[in-house]
Amino acid sequence: MTDLKGKVALVTGATRGIGKGIAIGLGEAGATVYITGRTLSRDENDDVSGTLLDTQKAVNEAGGNCIPVQVDHSDDEQVRLLFERIKTEQNGQLDILVNNVFSGVKAISNAYGEPFWKHDPSLWDAINNVGLRSHYVASIFAARLMSQRQQGLICTISSWGSLSYIFGAAYGVGKAACDRLAADMAVELKPDNITSLSVWPGIVGTELMFEFSQQMNIEDTNKSQNARFDDHYNWETPLFTGRVIAALAAQENTMKLTGKVHIIAELAKQYNIVDEKDNRPVSLRSLRFILPSAVPALKAYASLIPDIKIPWWVLQTTLLQSPKI
Repeated sequence: MTDLKGKVALVTGATRGIGKGIAIGLGEAGATVYITGRTLSRDENDDVSGTLLDTQKAVNEAGGNCIPVQVDHSDDEQVRLLFERIKTEQNGQLDILVNNVFSGVKAISNAYGEPFWKHDPSLWDAINNVGLRSHYVASIFAARLMSQRQQGLICTISSWGSLSYIFGAAYGVGKAACDRLAADMAVELKPDNITSLSVWPGIVGTELMFEFSQQMNIEDTNKSQNARFDDHYNWETPLFTGRVIAALAAQENTMKLTGKVHIIAELAKQYNIVDEKDNRPVSLRSLRFILPSAVPALKAYASLIPDIKIPWWVLQTTLLQSPKI
């Protein structure tokens, strides 16, 4: 069992989805977890949105100590005050920052299927302001705390969209920038023994992802392109990501991982991590995922397909070619 007792973590954007799963995973390991989000209590008119209090309850039930803080990450002053609060309440201790906050899902959904130039330039801000920029701002304040204790881990949640076209130009560039942000921060943080890395979950079954996948399957007449969304094949749960990040944070020496991209499913295999249903989805570059995605009839026999990672250069020259809209 991963042990993070005595550790202090912050997960941004944790009212639902991956952020909530990460907070639960860290709490499950015994950490004190600060969480941020814009919604403190439930809105009865919203069937999808979670709340900070919902996540707090789930983290505490998992064994952690969760402290919810209502923050709008588009407001730098609110973010600064968040870190001042952590500094005061935890005597300057912050061991883990997970940059997860992202408010662009609705914008992506509304723009899906159309080229960038058919939308207002504000689409860029909707996708990358509370997201890429927020990660940069949070990392500044986190590094100021972590450097005082000469230790820390900053995980920036990114996506396979940084490598291949998925949800449009603004999304892809933003995720590629997340990877670059993590890598360049690693260079500047290394003298202070602070690890910075980029993390790629697979296809995660969040509340909004289920809603989005239904929309895609209804609107997209070419079902073969979205076969991976039809039956949720190889989908990961938010807690799966949380457990992997907890195991990562518990490593004695994370500096050897700094500056690199790390894939959740591949780390799970390395750490022997499973989700709440004892499942371990494979990496999206595994032959066990790629072949059944291309030939759906093979899904029934997926367990017989070797879990072999396809080299990046092969993916980039074949499977990861950007499709035409």
